[in-house]
Amino acid sequence: MGYSDQRFNVNLSILFTELPLLERPAAAAAAGFTAVELWWPWVDAPTPEQSELDALRAAITDAGVQLVGLNFYAGQLPGPDRGALSIPGEESEKFRANLAVAADFAKSLGCEALNALYGNRVEGVDPAVQDELALENLVLAAREADRVGAVLLIEALNKPESPLCPIVSADAAIAVVDKVNAATGLGNAKFLMDLYHLSMNGEDLPAVIERYVAQTGHVQIADNPGRGAPGTGALPLEELLDQLRKAGYEGFVGLEYKAGDRPSAEAFGWLPAAG
Repeated sequence: MGYSDQRFNVNLSILFTELPLLERPAAAAAAGFTAVELWWPWVDAPTPEQSELDALRAAITDAGVQLVGLNFYAGQLPGPDRGALSIPGEESEKFRANLAVAADFAKSLGCEALNALYGNRVEGVDPAVQDELALENLVLAAREADRVGAVLLIEALNKPESPLCPIVSADAAIAVVDKVNAATGLGNAKFLMDLYHLSMNGEDLPAVIERYVAQTGHVQIADNPGRGAPGTGALPLEELLDQLRKAGYEGFVGLEYKAGDRPSAEAFGWLPAAG
């Protein structure tokens, strides 16, 4: 077991960001990766021009990498937002407008996982109203994901960095997963287990893995403290990933960490050498 037994993909919205978006897939390939994931790349455009979608699709295809994860529109990310689907008004409408666009883009690249970030609490809005809106939008998202043969991912963030987001524990995320699956009957809502976020919340990571691995559709990692590469903090990531694999998780592990002061291409020294 160990890192050599994992299938890693690189998140092109946090790594290789020193490069223009269309150059990142090739950079990931040059660094030895065969798979990538992305936050929604157009933070101001839930429905970008077809030419922009085509250009990104070509960049991914030409690089020879597989897109394995994509976020639905989530507002300003990175930035103050933590999703759009529970925000009444314009943000919710942008999320809905994005659903078919993101799903079709994912389908065109064989991507089978779409992540829907919940969003922050809004001052002056009843949390119950936001939660009702969230469920409505997540049902729509689950149906769009199902239409293109994908799962819908629900991610737990962390309270220190996302104090206004209500989905800041594994239990909270799983509760949303269960509500969506009950509402749709599709069973395609899954947990996005981000070990960095869960560790920032002080959760018992081995216990979370044991309890929720069967409902997990994707895993992401970064070390803690610092959200850097494995080995820069104190998390026993190799052991945790071994536990996940032994418990039956066979999916990709997304590298969603910060490169620090060095170029992203130099942030993978912890990976075992191929061969």
